[in-house]
Amino acid sequence: MPADLLVHLITPGDWRAALSAGAVRPPSLVTEGFVHLSAPGQVHLPAARLFPGRRDVVLLVVDPRRLTAPVRWEPGDPGDPGSMRFPHLYGELPTSAVVAVVPWRAGVPLELPDPGDADARARALMVSLPVRRAPQVQDLPGGFAVADPAFPHSRDDNRVLLTALADAGAVEAVTSDVAARAGWPAAAATLLHPGSAPVAAELEQRGWEVSPTVVMARWAPFPEGPPPRVEAVPQEAVHGLWDAQWRRELTELGAELDEVVAQLVGREHRTDRVVAVTDLAVQEGGRVVATAQLRIDGATAWIESVVTDPAARRQGHGDALVAAALGRAAAAGCDLVLLEAAVLDWPREWYARRGFSVVAQTWEAVSLR
Repeated sequence: MPADLLVHLITPGDWRAALSAGAVRPPSLVTEGFVHLSAPGQVHLPAARLFPGRRDVVLLVVDPRRLTAPVRWEPGDPGDPGSMRFPHLYGELPTSAVVAVVPWRAGVPLELPDPGDADARARALMVSLPVRRAPQVQDLPGGFAVADPAFPHSRDDNRVLLTALADAGAVEAVTSDVAARAGWPAAAATLLHPGSAPVAAELEQRGWEVSPTVVMARWAPFPEGPPPRVEAVPQEAVHGLWDAQWRRELTELGAELDEVVAQLVGREHRTDRVVAVTDLAVQEGGRVVATAQLRIDGATAWIESVVTDPAARRQGHGDALVAAALGRAAAAGCDLVLLEAAVLDWPREWYARRGFSVVAQTWEAVSLR
């Protein structure tokens, strides 16, 4: 962990509001003239005082080099150790200075990503977003379980997230136990530790379906300004394209297809509650023929769900959507844009030709037994 990182405690709702405003402006900025920050080793003191017992609080990981207002180290609360000084930011906290958002858990050692480490920032977002979004979160040794009973067929929303390295037996045991207790249709786990390849291979030998994916990154500078053919649209406008895409991919489901697709499309509106979501589209004759989603979380952006109607392919729509997403990320002050691709599928090479490089690998493991 870099020695100079600073952190700020905040609720997910207040952080989402800050993303819309472009800056964190807590009441203390008016009443005291500054934003309360902490060094990682002292944040437990304000956390215990301000958010005792809360499990929905997150830490904004702040790169002090990106701040535009002065930071002064001054005494904190009268109850803090007398010699301790806290960093006070005498101005608003730009969201573009926040390089990661991580769940706060009292007593758990912090692992904060280096601002220049795309792998670490990607893994932080891949844990933090589902944890912030989930109505039910369970702390596990080396990770979390997230659950949303409203969308039981969405494995993204009902799964175990493992950040620590564990053997295949332990992964199988904990995931199967959580799935049985929650009543999931399938036991699902995401292995996020970089050394999990042998674990994934053993799970596959045990009968689990394992899908390796790569995380790809592109650093700023990005092209500015969206291509003329791309526009931001209400999310409902792209539902038809999503629906058709899921139906092409899930034809084997038979009688369950309508219910599953309805959940996979219907779940998506919740993401905008915790990160800033923009749905981008290309329209022809008043109909959406291509779409992509941009998610912004401070200085980090993520491109998701790049889909083109098969009848409209090979017309450059994908290029236009990615360029538009990069331009919006630049305008928001992001320095890193991430996305995910299957290891063996063609989009990986397509994104590589557009400036994205592999920075991490993860494994999705599912057991239907």
